[in-house]
Amino acid sequence: MKTIVFVGPTLAAAEVRALVPGADVRPPASVGEILDLALAKRRPARIALIDGYFERMAAVWHKELLLAMERGIVVCGAASMGALRAAELAPFGMIGVGAIYKAFATGELIADDEVAVAHLPAERGYRSISDALVTIRHNLALARRARSITKASHDRLLASARARFYRDRTWRALVDLEPALASRTLVDLKAVDARALLAVLAKARTPKRPVAVPRTWALRQLIAVR
Repeated sequence: MKTIVFVGPTLAAAEVRALVPGADVRPPASVGEILDLALAKRRPARIALIDGYFERMAAVWHKELLLAMERGIVVCGAASMGALRAAELAPFGMIGVGAIYKAFATGELIADDEVAVAHLPAERGYRSISDALVTIRHNLALARRARSITKASHDRLLASARARFYRDRTWRALVDLEPALASRTLVDLKAVDARALLAVLAKARTPKRPVAVPRTWALRQLIAVR
């Protein structure tokens, strides 16, 4: 049962292979790549979407994921682009895992930039050079519950992080604003959720759910150019 995992800055490829032996680990997904897998004569059993491009190239289309499911592929998501798409496509059978997925699925979070990070290129292992707002939000909440910061400080720091462009969001910048945070170790919520998804893939067969995908004009055009 072949599993393909699209991952980049959230986890290192070596860790993914260690957690899901035999997995085919690929870079962050962009438009058309999952469509190619769905249209292939030999299709994977499962696709796990963790990271995906969204700025310098087009993001994964929802219809690609739906077509993959229509063709019998189990499609799962978590942590980053995978959490967004899983929340949007859960009614059609995409499987979402983790706190970030749940927050988007319930409407607690709605902005795509919550999971956006800047990262280095492939030759540098896609290492993140900023911190996701969802991770900053999570750690500020932990600091508030531990009484490391006051509610007023929590709200001020979160507002500061939200006001920054996603490439400029870092925990270090918030520590400079609030030295009380310096003693706290950052919990990477995206990595936590990605590992939870990989644990699900490693332990169990995931169920399929039939879905039919309308061949809209845009989908037909994308298929035609692949």
